[in-house]
Amino acid sequence: MIAQDIAKTIVSPKAYANGKQVDDAFAYLRREAPLEQAQPEGYDPFWVVTRHADILAVERQNDLFHNGDRSATLTTKEADRRVREMTGGSPHLVRSLVQMDNPDHFNYRRLTQGEFLPQNLKRLEARIREIAKGFVDRMADHGGRCDFARDVAFLYPLHVIMEVIGVPEADEPRMLKLTQELFGSADPELNRSGEEIKDTSASVDTIQSVVMDFMTYFNAVTDDRRKAPRNDIASVIANGKINGEPLGYLEAMSYYIIAATAGHDTTSSTTAGALWALAENPDQLARVKGDPSLMMSFIEESIRWVTPVKHFMRTATADTELAGKPIAKGDWLMLSYPSGNRDEAVFKDPFKFDVGRMPNKHVAFGYGAHVCLGQHLARMEMRILWEELFPRLQSVELDGTPKNMEAAFVCGPKSVPVRFKMN
Repeated sequence: MIAQDIAKTIVSPKAYANGKQVDDAFAYLRREAPLEQAQPEGYDPFWVVTRHADILAVERQNDLFHNGDRSATLTTKEADRRVREMTGGSPHLVRSLVQMDNPDHFNYRRLTQGEFLPQNLKRLEARIREIAKGFVDRMADHGGRCDFARDVAFLYPLHVIMEVIGVPEADEPRMLKLTQELFGSADPELNRSGEEIKDTSASVDTIQSVVMDFMTYFNAVTDDRRKAPRNDIASVIANGKINGEPLGYLEAMSYYIIAATAGHDTTSSTTAGALWALAENPDQLARVKGDPSLMMSFIEESIRWVTPVKHFMRTATADTELAGKPIAKGDWLMLSYPSGNRDEAVFKDPFKFDVGRMPNKHVAFGYGAHVCLGQHLARMEMRILWEELFPRLQSVELDGTPKNMEAAFVCGPKSVPVRFKMN
């Protein structure tokens, strides 16, 4: 069993905000206990999967390691009890692709998968470039100082995905606020209560109220798109059918929610974290500005570096073995993506930000059947933004102390104050 101080660290929202604290904990585990059970106070025991190879082994076996049998994200015993009380027994407040196993996962993913294939995203490139240029101009208008996270990185991917879904620009601030309240439920600066939440039941109630606000909004969108379909994702979801039947209410609302949150937040985090890294490593900024062929390796390194999704949980459907350890049917496993992306066996100098890192087989998007649906759109958005910004950006440095949000599930920078020179 993992020592309590380490177990406490790897579930602590504050430790993820700190960054180094959680990196050190996982580095210790990779070295001393790469696959071992943890049981922090208040939690059911779970296996902590820290190595890149073991994460891939779990991700490859979707029939053996399920998403939906228990909570797909780490939760306390009390929070799990409260969720099941609310839902009539289900461990899930929402039922998106993340909480599904086959055949539902395959069928629901297929609904929108085509929209996010690289060849179909090409039609969006000119419009995304127009949006990116607007945000680069907006950055220039700040006169040499801005909070890159709040002024650019949060807003640019948000605008792109809301256009793709079909949400009007006037509603974007509402979508951003709800997203931050959902993913930042443990962060007193972002959550709905505005204070530190120590009572897990209260936390579940707060998250449920955010989910209900999303559902109220998207229920009206569904009614509208059924009456008058458009060329957007909302119309695909509203009019979609699985086995000849319309999507269930919970499944449809959950589809909107994952598109309207994960569809921008993770890209925003990576974009903000990338400029933070460049501000701390001017030699790397000079490299990528001087050699456009490094653009895609820079983007992959940014994704590895930030790894916005910190974990997903899986549940063993049968007795099995992983890395020589016996896993029992019903056991819960935490796939630690930041640990996998700092695995010394896979990445040379994993704690160095290297814009030319090749190869870069990071696991930030997951792997296999559950690999991130929007990964190609995310890469395209980042590439276009940097293509517009780098030719104009002469220099950038930190203008204060950046801050990460406090969260153990999805976490990235919430403030990146910078000074810069642009032409």
